[in-house]
This record gives sequence, C-alpha cells and structure tokens, in this order.
Amino acid sequence: MTFTSPVAREFTIPEELTSVPLCTFMLNECYGRQPLCNSLPPFVCGLSSRSFSALEQKQRTDRLARALAARLRWDPNEGSEYEKVVVSYTYNTIDVMTLHWAVHMLNGVSSPANASYAIPELAHQLNDSGATAIFTCLPLLQNAREAAAMAGIDAANIFVIDLPVRFTGDISSDSGFSTLEELVHDGELRSTLPSLRWDVDQGQRQTAFLCYSSGTSGLPKGVRVSHYNVIANVLQLAAAEATGREALGPQHRDVGLGLMPQSHIYALVIICHAGAYRGDSVIVLPKYSFQSMVASIEQFRINTIYLVPPIISDLTQQNAEVREYDLKSVRKVVTGAAPLGKGLADDLIKIHPSWRLCQGYGLTETATVVTWTLEDDICHGSAGVPIPGTTCRLVDDGGKVVTGNNEPGELLVSSPSVTLGYHNNRKATNESFVFRDGRRWLRTGDIAVFSTSSSGRQHMWIVDRLKELIKVKGLQVAPAELEALLLAHPDVNDAAVIGTPDDRAGEYPKAFIVLSSSGRKKKNEARKHIRAFVEDRVARHKWLRGGIEFIEAIPRNPSGKILRRELRSRGTVGRCAVQTKL
Repeated sequence: MTFTSPVAREFTIPEELTSVPLCTFMLNECYGRQPLCNSLPPFVCGLSSRSFSALEQKQRTDRLARALAARLRWDPNEGSEYEKVVVSYTYNTIDVMTLHWAVHMLNGVSSPANASYAIPELAHQLNDSGATAIFTCLPLLQNAREAAAMAGIDAANIFVIDLPVRFTGDISSDSGFSTLEELVHDGELRSTLPSLRWDVDQGQRQTAFLCYSSGTSGLPKGVRVSHYNVIANVLQLAAAEATGREALGPQHRDVGLGLMPQSHIYALVIICHAGAYRGDSVIVLPKYSFQSMVASIEQFRINTIYLVPPIISDLTQQNAEVREYDLKSVRKVVTGAAPLGKGLADDLIKIHPSWRLCQGYGLTETATVVTWTLEDDICHGSAGVPIPGTTCRLVDDGGKVVTGNNEPGELLVSSPSVTLGYHNNRKATNESFVFRDGRRWLRTGDIAVFSTSSSGRQHMWIVDRLKELIKVKGLQVAPAELEALLLAHPDVNDAAVIGTPDDRAGEYPKAFIVLSSSGRKKKNEARKHIRAFVEDRVARHKWLRGGIEFIEAIPRNPSGKILRRELRSRGTVGRCAVQTKL
C-alpha cells in the first residue's frame, strides 16, 4: 500500500525544468516564480534592517559570479562541478543565497557548513568536498583559517561575509581578507559571463549543494542535492500550500522569520528558496536570541515563524516577557527538525489561540519536505500528509509492505526531491537509496504509521527510528562519531553513546565508558579529562551533557552490535519519539 497526497493529485513538474540550473529558476520569471518587481525584498537583516530588492539581488548575484570567475579562474562551461566547490561557514546573513546562486552560475557546487562546527569538523567537510574556497564571517574567521590550512586551501581563497556590527561587536572589520561586498563591486567591472551550456536532464544529474548530514555512523556525510531536487521541492511545497495562500488573496506576500541555521536543509529549501520563489520576505537573524526574535516579530510584522520545538518551549515558558511585545501579526508557526509533543503544541495554542501550528517531516536526503500540515486539516502531533508528487510506503522488519492504517513500518519515500546519494560513499548510497517496482526509494530508517484524521485524510506519525541519531535542539549527533572519538582517549577501553531526554534540548548525548586500567585508578580525573577531550574536538551540541557513566562492560550481541536498548533501560535513561525531522 502506498500513501500519496490528498491535494493536487494531478500535480506534475514541467519536463523542461530537468534541464534548468537552480539559479536560473530562482532569478527569472519564466518558470513561475513571483515577478521580481512584485516581490518583497527577499532577505532583510533583522538587526540592521539592511536589504536588497529582488531585482538588486539578481544583479548582485551576477556581479559576484563574475568576480569569482576572475578571482578563482573558473569558466562556467569548463571543468566538472566538483572542481568548483565553495563552502559557506557563517552565521545567517542576507547574502548567503546570493553566494549560493553565484556559485551555480559558474557551474559549481555550494556546500553550507554548520556554524557550530569545531575546526576538525570543518576541515573534514573542506577535505571531503574538495573545496577550493571558503566564505566565512568575522566571528568564525580564525576557525576557518585553521581548517582551510588543514585542508590545503590557499589563504587568498578565504573570503569574509559582512554581519551587522550589532552582532559582531568589537571584532575588527579590517581582517585583511577580501569581502563579499568587495567582490560584488569588483564584479561590476568584469566581463559578462557566458550562459551555461547544459545537456538535456543535466539538472537531474548535477549537484547543486553538498549538504553534510550526520547519518548513522562516522563523520558527517555529504548529501548530493541536485538542482532539480530543490526545484521540485519548491514546486511541491507551493502546491501543498496553494489553498491556504489563495484564501489570503492574490496580493498577499508573507513575511517569515529566518532564524533557523541557513546551513540546515530546513532553512535552505523551505525558508530561503520557497520563500523567495513566492515573492515573500525573510527577516534574517544571525543566530537565536529570544529577545531579538520577539523584537523582530514586532518590528517587521512577521506572519510566519519557522521554529524548532526548544524555541516553542521558550515561547511558552517566557510568557511574561512575550507579553511585552506585539505579536498579533503572527498567523502561522511552522515547526520541524526535532520532536514536538502534543502537550507542548497544546500549551502554545492555549497561549496564542489564533496561531496555526503546522508541522512537517523531511530529511536532507529528501531535500526537503515529505509530509506537511495543511491549514484546513491541523492535527497536533502528526507530521502532516504527503505533499504532491511524493509517495510513501511502509515496510515491516521482513521487508513486507504494510497494507493498513495504524500499522508501523519503516518509511520509504519516492519523490523527485529524493537526492542523488552520498558524496564519495557508494556503500552508504546503496544501503539508503534503493530501486523497487521500477522506482527509486529512500529508506529513511524511521518507523511511521498512517492514521486517518477527522477530515478523512491519512496523516503520518513518526513513532520510532531505526537510525541511532541523537537530536539536540534539532541538530543531529551520530553516536558512532562520538564513540570513535572516545576510543582515541587513553583512559577508554570501550564506549557507547545514546541520547538521554531533556525537556528543552530534546536529547543530550550520554556516554557509557569502560575505563582502561590507568583510568580506573583516577576515575574523577578521567571523567574531567574525557569531557574536555570531547569538547576540544567537536561542536557544542555534541558535548556529553547527558553525562558520563562508567560501567564494567558495554552490552553487545554476538556479532558485536551495541545493545543500546539495555543501556537506555538503566535508571531513567530513555528515548524521545521523533515527530519531525525537517
């Protein structure tokens, strides 16, 4: 049995779009996007109010591409896209999409990196992606310089993106590195770029983004997101939201909150690409601050706020502070990237009864949305219904297709937005991306059920997961990555990592460690050293805030697989069910 969208059943994507670069799709009006002159400024800085019109952004993108072509000696129609990889390692900025699309104009690949990455993690992405250049911001410049040196990237290919002084504070702006703004001005004097010469269906085959996802084991894996993947999901999401938008009238332009990290697929596709395509405006904040968020909602009269459950929790717990601000402009809350319990959803709606709370489900590997809440069929706790053009299937442990409602099974997804696979990792690609019944499916590793809502539509609920990812405030942590790191410590003989529940973060990593003989003699010291060892080498969300517990042996099955269920059963340790993964 398959589950498909209850809306826009005749949905199709024009065949010509399989051969169109993403930058062309987004910056030209002939593919259905809102006319540039009728669009709101696509991205507005929530701290400085700096912005550019849609027409100005198109011009700036072209000029930046010209400057990069000259600086990096790139010809748009020569060489592989993997010879033109640019990593962006920065806090949120109004210029990130301009950079992405400029790289695409040069037939290159843009690879966003998490701003919370420690130097070794960033160096891994630079090395694995084969990056030639990196764009960063002043607060992250030192990390970027050290990681670039480790990856063999010339210092001349490090560029700085401006952030508002209100955010950077006293950090000197005279870094000695060329800035994005200087490149844009330089590009004005450069020759016009030749048009891209693409073969038929090249957009389906060519990587636009290398987005690094933790996966289930080892270091983060690069997910190859094609131009067509993003184009398809933007159109799928537009079709899913069409009824709700039509009710607002043809002149409606949305103002959304751009708080989610732009390196995350949630922000990259749903907020940035889909928003700009509709002609909406996104109010960009460099990173999360509760006061900046509510102040921006009031100042810019934001209609849609894109959040994750820990921030929703803040909105319910800081109600007195919230009352100081006028949030009447908010019409809709979209949540994803982490679990959202029905209790928290009910708490938010109790405080703000006029807000429509919508959830979604997606992964980096589906770039992005698989299911979405329709505004006329809100069912708190569900991840919504399949969006147009997407087919879902559930299979049991034996691979047999689940045929009824309320029967759990691993979720498989077939959609034009299902990505090309993992970069430099054929084994992982073959395990996750499979062909069945003449179609290509993604094995999500999540256990889902479909259940009929009061409207008669089949909603999806994520009830468990096969993958062992730990979700910390919407960010993914692969236990195997931390386990490999812990085993490199001289006081550790064996280790296992699981997620332990936290009301605000969702989960935190907790380590179970078998100490070496030297470690047993100094348990308290060993605990401190191990904690510091981890914190020096990985991003903050991977720190062992769930604790370190010393045990005699890690429980394993005969083949050596860690029995995490036994570890979770110790004391109060447990797992949270995932509701959304956007």
